[in-house]
Amino acid sequence: MNWIAFLPAAVVAGTPLLFATLGEIIMERVGSLNLGVEGLMLMGSAVGFSAGLSTKSPILAMLAAVAAGALGGLIYAFITVTLRANQVVTGLTLTIFGTGFASIMGKTMVGQSAPDSIKHFFHTYSIPLLGKIPVLGPVFFRQDVFVYFGYIVAVIVGIYIYNTSKGLNLRAVGENPGCADAASVNISLYKYVHILLGSALCGLGGAYLSLVYVNSWQDNVVTGRGWIAIALVIFAAWNPYKAIIGAYLFGGMSILGFYLQHTKLYWISQYLVDMLPYVVTIIILVIVSIIKSKTSSPPKNLGNAYFREER
Repeated sequence: MNWIAFLPAAVVAGTPLLFATLGEIIMERVGSLNLGVEGLMLMGSAVGFSAGLSTKSPILAMLAAVAAGALGGLIYAFITVTLRANQVVTGLTLTIFGTGFASIMGKTMVGQSAPDSIKHFFHTYSIPLLGKIPVLGPVFFRQDVFVYFGYIVAVIVGIYIYNTSKGLNLRAVGENPGCADAASVNISLYKYVHILLGSALCGLGGAYLSLVYVNSWQDNVVTGRGWIAIALVIFAAWNPYKAIIGAYLFGGMSILGFYLQHTKLYWISQYLVDMLPYVVTIIILVIVSIIKSKTSSPPKNLGNAYFREER
Protein backbone atom coordinates (compact mmCIF):
# COMPACT_ATOMS: atom_id res chain seq x y z
CA MET A 1 0.00 0.00 0.00
CA ASN A 2 1.15 3.55 -0.73
CA TRP A 3 1.32 4.77 2.87
CA ILE A 4 2.55 8.20 1.78
CA ALA A 5 -0.81 8.77 0.11
CA PHE A 6 -2.93 6.76 2.56
CA LEU A 7 -1.98 8.48 5.84
CA PRO A 8 -2.75 12.08 4.73
CA ALA A 9 -6.02 10.81 3.24
CA ALA A 10 -6.85 9.19 6.59
CA VAL A 11 -6.45 12.57 8.30
CA VAL A 12 -8.79 14.17 5.77
CA ALA A 13 -11.35 11.36 6.16
CA GLY A 14 -11.17 11.68 9.94
CA THR A 15 -11.69 15.45 10.03
CA PRO A 16 -15.54 15.38 9.90
CA LEU A 17 -15.44 12.68 12.59
CA LEU A 18 -13.22 14.90 14.72
CA PHE A 19 -15.63 17.85 14.62
CA ALA A 20 -18.63 15.64 15.37
CA THR A 21 -16.81 13.85 18.20
CA LEU A 22 -15.69 17.12 19.79
CA GLY A 23 -19.25 18.41 19.58
CA GLU A 24 -20.64 15.30 21.25
CA ILE A 25 -17.94 15.41 23.95
CA ILE A 26 -18.97 18.96 24.85
CA MET A 27 -22.64 17.97 25.03
CA GLU A 28 -22.02 14.82 27.06
CA ARG A 29 -19.67 16.63 29.43
CA VAL A 30 -22.59 18.86 30.36
CA GLY A 31 -24.79 15.78 30.93
CA SER A 32 -26.71 15.73 27.64
CA LEU A 33 -26.67 12.46 25.72
CA ASN A 34 -27.46 13.63 22.20
CA LEU A 35 -27.91 10.69 19.81
CA GLY A 36 -28.90 13.09 17.04
CA VAL A 37 -25.35 13.68 15.78
CA GLU A 38 -26.13 12.01 12.46
CA GLY A 39 -29.09 14.34 11.93
CA LEU A 40 -27.09 17.42 12.95
CA MET A 41 -24.34 16.53 10.48
CA LEU A 42 -26.89 16.02 7.71
CA MET A 43 -28.50 19.39 8.44
CA GLY A 44 -25.12 21.09 8.39
CA SER A 45 -24.09 19.35 5.17
CA ALA A 46 -27.32 20.30 3.35
CA VAL A 47 -27.52 23.91 4.53
CA GLY A 48 -23.79 24.48 4.09
CA PHE A 49 -23.78 23.07 0.56
CA SER A 50 -26.85 25.10 -0.39
CA ALA A 51 -25.29 28.28 0.99
CA GLY A 52 -22.08 27.49 -0.88
CA LEU A 53 -23.95 27.12 -4.17
CA SER A 54 -25.84 30.37 -3.59
CA THR A 55 -23.05 32.60 -2.29
CA LYS A 56 -19.92 30.84 -3.62
CA SER A 57 -18.33 31.90 -0.33
CA PRO A 58 -16.62 29.23 1.81
CA ILE A 59 -16.91 31.36 4.94
CA LEU A 60 -20.66 31.98 4.51
CA ALA A 61 -21.19 28.30 3.67
CA MET A 62 -19.50 27.20 6.88
CA LEU A 63 -21.35 29.82 8.93
CA ALA A 64 -24.63 28.56 7.47
CA ALA A 65 -23.69 25.00 8.48
CA VAL A 66 -22.86 26.21 12.00
CA ALA A 67 -26.26 27.95 12.20
CA ALA A 68 -28.06 24.81 10.97
CA GLY A 69 -26.32 22.62 13.54
CA ALA A 70 -27.00 25.14 16.31
CA LEU A 71 -30.68 25.31 15.32
CA GLY A 72 -30.93 21.54 15.60
CA GLY A 73 -29.21 21.77 18.97
CA LEU A 74 -31.65 24.46 20.09
CA ILE A 75 -34.56 22.16 19.32
CA TYR A 76 -32.89 19.36 21.28
CA ALA A 77 -32.04 21.68 24.20
CA PHE A 78 -35.56 23.07 24.47
CA ILE A 79 -37.11 19.61 24.54
CA THR A 80 -34.62 18.00 26.93
CA VAL A 81 -33.60 20.91 29.19
CA THR A 82 -36.72 23.07 29.37
CA LEU A 83 -39.34 20.36 28.91
CA ARG A 84 -37.12 17.64 30.49
CA ALA A 85 -38.10 15.04 27.91
CA ASN A 86 -36.22 11.77 27.42
CA GLN A 87 -32.84 12.53 25.87
CA VAL A 88 -32.44 9.23 24.02
CA VAL A 89 -35.80 9.46 22.29
CA THR A 90 -35.25 13.15 21.47
CA GLY A 91 -31.84 12.44 19.97
CA LEU A 92 -33.15 9.61 17.81
CA THR A 93 -36.01 11.83 16.67
CA LEU A 94 -33.51 14.55 15.78
CA THR A 95 -31.63 12.08 13.58
CA ILE A 96 -34.84 11.19 11.74
CA PHE A 97 -35.71 14.87 11.39
CA GLY A 98 -32.24 15.74 10.09
CA THR A 99 -32.32 12.89 7.58
CA GLY A 100 -35.66 14.02 6.20
CA PHE A 101 -34.64 17.65 6.20
CA ALA A 102 -31.47 16.92 4.20
CA SER A 103 -33.34 14.70 1.75
CA ILE A 104 -35.95 17.35 1.02
CA MET A 105 -33.43 20.16 0.78
CA GLY A 106 -31.04 18.09 -1.32
CA LYS A 107 -33.51 17.17 -4.08
CA THR A 108 -32.58 20.24 -6.09
CA MET A 109 -28.84 19.81 -5.45
CA VAL A 110 -28.29 16.19 -6.51
CA GLY A 111 -25.31 15.91 -8.86
CA GLN A 112 -24.15 19.50 -8.36
CA SER A 113 -20.53 20.19 -7.44
CA ALA A 114 -19.16 22.76 -5.03
CA PRO A 115 -18.23 26.10 -6.68
CA ASP A 116 -14.65 26.54 -7.86
CA SER A 117 -14.12 29.36 -5.34
CA ILE A 118 -14.77 26.92 -2.50
CA LYS A 119 -12.59 24.22 -4.05
CA HIS A 120 -9.77 26.72 -4.37
CA PHE A 121 -10.16 27.96 -0.80
CA PHE A 122 -9.84 24.43 0.58
CA HIS A 123 -6.90 23.31 -1.52
CA THR A 124 -3.83 21.90 0.21
CA TYR A 125 -1.43 24.27 1.99
CA SER A 126 1.98 23.26 3.29
CA ILE A 127 2.94 24.93 6.56
CA PRO A 128 6.47 26.34 6.30
CA LEU A 129 9.10 24.24 8.11
CA LEU A 130 6.51 21.89 9.65
CA GLY A 131 5.53 20.58 6.23
CA LYS A 132 9.12 19.47 5.64
CA ILE A 133 9.33 17.24 8.74
CA PRO A 134 9.91 13.63 7.61
CA VAL A 135 6.77 11.46 7.75
CA LEU A 136 4.78 13.80 10.03
CA GLY A 137 5.07 16.78 7.68
CA PRO A 138 3.29 15.23 4.66
CA VAL A 139 0.68 13.59 6.90
CA PHE A 140 -0.34 16.44 9.20
CA PHE A 141 1.05 19.68 7.82
CA ARG A 142 0.25 19.50 4.11
CA GLN A 143 -3.52 19.68 4.41
CA ASP A 144 -6.35 22.12 3.73
CA VAL A 145 -7.22 24.93 6.13
CA PHE A 146 -10.20 23.06 7.54
CA VAL A 147 -7.98 20.21 8.74
CA TYR A 148 -5.73 22.76 10.46
CA PHE A 149 -8.81 24.33 11.99
CA GLY A 150 -9.71 20.90 13.39
CA TYR A 151 -6.35 20.74 15.19
CA ILE A 152 -6.95 24.18 16.70
CA VAL A 153 -10.54 23.42 17.78
CA ALA A 154 -9.50 20.16 19.47
CA VAL A 155 -6.77 21.90 21.46
CA ILE A 156 -9.05 24.80 22.42
CA VAL A 157 -11.80 22.42 23.58
CA GLY A 158 -9.26 20.47 25.64
CA ILE A 159 -7.86 23.60 27.28
CA TYR A 160 -11.37 24.90 27.94
CA ILE A 161 -12.55 21.69 29.62
CA TYR A 162 -9.46 20.98 31.71
CA ASN A 163 -7.80 24.35 32.33
CA THR A 164 -10.52 26.98 32.83
CA SER A 165 -13.04 27.75 35.55
CA LYS A 166 -15.88 27.58 33.01
CA GLY A 167 -14.67 24.12 32.02
CA LEU A 168 -14.68 23.08 35.68
CA ASN A 169 -18.27 24.27 35.96
CA LEU A 170 -19.08 22.38 32.78
CA ARG A 171 -17.76 19.13 34.23
CA ALA A 172 -19.55 19.79 37.52
CA VAL A 173 -22.87 20.17 35.72
CA GLY A 174 -22.33 16.82 34.01
CA GLU A 175 -21.21 15.05 37.16
CA ASN A 176 -23.47 16.52 39.84
CA PRO A 177 -25.79 19.33 38.77
CA GLY A 178 -27.23 19.60 42.27
CA CYS A 179 -23.85 20.56 43.74
CA ALA A 180 -23.15 22.86 40.80
CA ASP A 181 -26.51 24.55 41.33
CA ALA A 182 -25.70 25.01 45.03
CA ALA A 183 -22.47 26.71 43.93
CA SER A 184 -24.54 29.25 41.95
CA VAL A 185 -23.89 27.71 38.52
CA ASN A 186 -26.77 28.38 36.12
CA ILE A 187 -27.51 24.78 35.07
CA SER A 188 -29.95 25.55 32.26
CA LEU A 189 -27.70 28.24 30.78
CA TYR A 190 -24.67 25.95 30.78
CA LYS A 191 -26.64 23.17 29.15
CA TYR A 192 -28.12 25.42 26.48
CA VAL A 193 -24.82 27.09 25.59
CA HIS A 194 -22.83 23.87 25.35
CA ILE A 195 -25.53 21.93 23.51
CA LEU A 196 -25.66 24.71 20.92
CA LEU A 197 -21.86 24.83 20.69
CA GLY A 198 -21.53 21.07 20.35
CA SER A 199 -24.32 20.90 17.78
CA ALA A 200 -22.69 23.69 15.76
CA LEU A 201 -19.46 21.64 15.58
CA CYS A 202 -21.46 18.64 14.37
CA GLY A 203 -23.01 20.78 11.63
CA LEU A 204 -19.54 22.01 10.67
CA GLY A 205 -18.33 18.42 10.31
CA GLY A 206 -21.26 17.68 8.00
CA ALA A 207 -20.46 20.70 5.83
CA TYR A 208 -16.88 19.52 5.41
CA LEU A 209 -18.19 16.26 3.99
CA SER A 210 -20.39 17.82 1.31
CA LEU A 211 -18.26 20.85 0.42
CA VAL A 212 -14.71 19.52 0.67
CA TYR A 213 -14.43 15.76 1.16
CA VAL A 214 -17.08 14.61 -1.34
CA ASN A 215 -17.13 17.96 -3.18
CA SER A 216 -20.65 17.39 -4.51
CA TRP A 217 -24.08 16.72 -3.11
CA GLN A 218 -25.05 13.11 -2.49
CA ASP A 219 -28.11 11.82 -0.72
CA ASN A 220 -27.23 10.67 2.82
CA VAL A 221 -23.71 12.01 2.45
CA VAL A 222 -22.92 11.42 6.14
CA THR A 223 -23.40 7.61 5.80
CA GLY A 224 -23.36 6.71 9.48
CA ARG A 225 -20.44 8.87 10.57
CA GLY A 226 -22.63 10.49 13.23
CA TRP A 227 -23.07 7.12 14.96
CA ILE A 228 -19.35 6.42 14.75
CA ALA A 229 -18.69 9.82 16.35
CA ILE A 230 -20.88 8.86 19.32
CA ALA A 231 -18.86 5.68 19.77
CA LEU A 232 -15.63 7.66 19.38
CA VAL A 233 -16.60 9.70 22.44
CA ILE A 234 -16.42 6.49 24.46
CA PHE A 235 -13.22 5.44 22.67
CA ALA A 236 -11.66 8.79 23.59
CA ALA A 237 -12.93 8.56 27.19
CA TRP A 238 -14.58 11.99 26.82
CA ASN A 239 -11.13 13.51 26.23
CA PRO A 240 -10.77 15.96 23.29
CA TYR A 241 -7.08 15.17 22.84
CA LYS A 242 -7.71 11.43 22.52
CA ALA A 243 -10.51 12.24 20.09
CA ILE A 244 -7.88 13.40 17.58
CA ILE A 245 -6.29 9.95 17.54
CA GLY A 246 -9.62 8.14 17.39
CA ALA A 247 -11.02 10.29 14.59
CA TYR A 248 -8.00 9.80 12.33
CA LEU A 249 -7.83 6.09 13.13
CA PHE A 250 -11.46 5.57 12.15
CA GLY A 251 -11.01 7.89 9.19
CA GLY A 252 -8.26 5.60 7.95
CA MET A 253 -10.46 2.53 8.40
CA SER A 254 -13.24 4.16 6.40
CA ILE A 255 -11.02 4.53 3.31
CA LEU A 256 -8.97 1.37 3.75
CA GLY A 257 -11.07 -0.60 1.24
CA PHE A 258 -10.37 1.88 -1.54
CA TYR A 259 -6.61 1.66 -1.05
CA LEU A 260 -6.59 -2.14 -0.76
CA GLN A 261 -7.99 -2.34 -4.29
CA HIS A 262 -4.62 -1.17 -5.57
CA THR A 263 -2.52 -3.69 -3.63
CA LYS A 264 -1.90 -7.43 -3.74
CA LEU A 265 -4.77 -7.75 -1.26
CA TYR A 266 -7.33 -6.73 -3.88
CA TRP A 267 -9.01 -10.14 -3.45
CA ILE A 268 -10.36 -9.02 -0.05
CA SER A 269 -13.95 -7.88 -0.47
CA GLN A 270 -14.28 -4.12 -0.20
CA TYR A 271 -17.66 -4.59 1.48
CA LEU A 272 -16.01 -6.53 4.30
CA VAL A 273 -13.40 -3.80 4.73
CA ASP A 274 -16.12 -1.11 4.71
CA MET A 275 -17.71 -2.92 7.64
CA LEU A 276 -14.51 -2.52 9.69
CA PRO A 277 -15.27 0.86 11.35
CA TYR A 278 -18.68 -0.33 12.48
CA VAL A 279 -17.35 -3.68 13.72
CA VAL A 280 -14.61 -1.91 15.68
CA THR A 281 -17.25 0.46 17.08
CA ILE A 282 -19.24 -2.47 18.45
CA ILE A 283 -16.09 -4.05 19.89
CA ILE A 284 -15.16 -0.80 21.65
CA LEU A 285 -18.61 -0.50 23.19
CA VAL A 286 -18.42 -4.10 24.46
CA ILE A 287 -14.93 -3.65 25.92
CA VAL A 288 -15.80 -0.37 27.65
CA SER A 289 -18.95 -1.90 29.16
CA ILE A 290 -16.86 -4.76 30.58
CA ILE A 291 -13.79 -2.82 31.70
CA LYS A 292 -14.81 0.18 33.77
CA SER A 293 -12.46 2.71 35.33
CA LYS A 294 -12.70 6.23 36.68
CA THR A 295 -10.77 7.68 33.77
CA SER A 296 -13.00 6.08 31.13
CA SER A 297 -16.34 6.51 32.89
CA PRO A 298 -19.00 8.83 31.48
CA PRO A 299 -20.26 11.87 33.42
CA LYS A 300 -22.38 10.54 36.28
CA ASN A 301 -25.46 12.57 35.36
CA LEU A 302 -25.26 11.80 31.63
CA GLY A 303 -28.71 11.37 30.11
CA ASN A 304 -30.64 12.62 33.14
CA ALA A 305 -32.80 15.74 33.19
CA TYR A 306 -32.20 18.14 36.06
CA PHE A 307 -35.06 19.48 38.14
CA ARG A 308 -34.03 21.81 40.94
CA GLU A 309 -36.93 20.87 43.24
CA GLU A 310 -35.75 17.24 43.22
CA ARG A 311 -32.38 18.03 44.81
